[in-house]
Amino acid sequence: MSQTKPGPSVAPQTPRRHFLQRSLQTSLLWPALGSASFGLWATAAQAESQAAPQALGVTHQVARYVVQARYEDLPQAVRHEGVRSLMNWVGVAVGGSRHETVDRALKALLPFSTTPQASVLGRTERLDVMKTAFINGVSSHIFDFDDTHLKTIIHPAGPVASSALALAEYLGVLRGQPVSGAELLNALVLGMDIECRIGNAVYPNHYDVGWHITGTTGPFGSAVAAGKLLGLSEQQMVWALGLAASQPVGLRESFGSMNKSFNPGRAAENGLFAAILASQNFTSSDGMLEAKRGWGNTISTKQDWREVTEGLGRRYESALNTYKPYACGIVIHPAIEAAIRLRQPEQIQPEDIARIDLQVHPLVIELTNKKTPQRGLEGKFSVYHSVAVAWIEGAAGERQYSDRAVRDPRIVALRDKVRAVINPQIKADQVDMTVTLKDGRQLHQFIDRAIGSVEVPMSQTQLEAKFSDLATDILPKAQTRELMDLCWQLERLPDVCAITRLARPLNTGPG
Repeated sequence: MSQTKPGPSVAPQTPRRHFLQRSLQTSLLWPALGSASFGLWATAAQAESQAAPQALGVTHQVARYVVQARYEDLPQAVRHEGVRSLMNWVGVAVGGSRHETVDRALKALLPFSTTPQASVLGRTERLDVMKTAFINGVSSHIFDFDDTHLKTIIHPAGPVASSALALAEYLGVLRGQPVSGAELLNALVLGMDIECRIGNAVYPNHYDVGWHITGTTGPFGSAVAAGKLLGLSEQQMVWALGLAASQPVGLRESFGSMNKSFNPGRAAENGLFAAILASQNFTSSDGMLEAKRGWGNTISTKQDWREVTEGLGRRYESALNTYKPYACGIVIHPAIEAAIRLRQPEQIQPEDIARIDLQVHPLVIELTNKKTPQRGLEGKFSVYHSVAVAWIEGAAGERQYSDRAVRDPRIVALRDKVRAVINPQIKADQVDMTVTLKDGRQLHQFIDRAIGSVEVPMSQTQLEAKFSDLATDILPKAQTRELMDLCWQLERLPDVCAITRLARPLNTGPG
């Protein structure tokens, strides 16, 4: 082991003592320097800082890309998926708007929102932009029926569309010029892409320790989309990302409660808050994503920043978005599909079943192992309830995840016959199901790729059927049809407020 020769005897200094000593020396020298000397020092420091951007950090790279990105640069396939994302989001936001979770949130927040700036989809209420973004984020996620970026299990559109559409509605009035569908689509695609790229950088470690990744990455997507609509400069976008990094929200312990939908709602509001502050030059660190004590290193044991910066403008994570045919956790979908397929040709009654055995991916047990759910929201995280209700009712929409459904005696009886075991060979989008009947016969179904996956995407017809079912009893049938048509025409809309107006009951009255 090498040794260093001792130098002159110097009293050891603590970091605090060293700092105080340097500060005292500076204060004593300050009068002697004079303003001219300080000006030379400041000029040199400014020149040094201006030379630094040759090697931009992650936060700066993202900000520069977002500010420069144009709608015309988006590939047609990316635009198409962005439109599908908005279409699906509007449907689930309208559909979830009458849930008791939204009722309670509105009752709590309405007294604090005196300015009607933006529309709550599916409702007559109008709130300020911030609270509208929150409420629409909640309603779009409460059924767990929204979109999913399967690589990270992020629900991309909730935080981003909730923020962007509320802000767009307000900006149209403020500026006297409406926000076009193309502008909104560009902001939406950019926000979802950055949100998912950042998720890629920290998944799965970040998620495994308990963070709800939609709530922690959502503020970035929201800030990007809002910042793009606000026309932020590159430096302002850096600050917006930094302020978003300071507002991660959501823990997986909340799953099965109203708190889960709070997370994307709050993510929408937090990102919007960040962009609005940044628009007034409210500063943050320039490296809040990648710095030693920044977001990535603080919130995850894995940070792969290549996932964020490589292929910007060429590879779009938002183009990998998928949409749920069933109103529950995505990892249960293969099991639901297997149950629906097996029940149809045989018409076997649940009383004829001795047991249902599932071989599943480990995430199914980790996320959906609630064996005795008592509330509809808990049922969304029960593979046992999901299989039972899908077999008995032939569906897994929001009605199959009501309090009524999880307490139905026939469903409970069949639920108790469902067994799930981990098979390391089974992928997250697969399931191997064996149904043993009381007469000894066995039925078998293996699902390799469920409907709604990237490989087997929901068709336009399926998305419309989902939308229509969700909007039933909220909007008239003709209005629902017109609203869906507007969503499909997003790129050609001169004013996106046409969507928000039609997504509310028409007899809204003034305001």
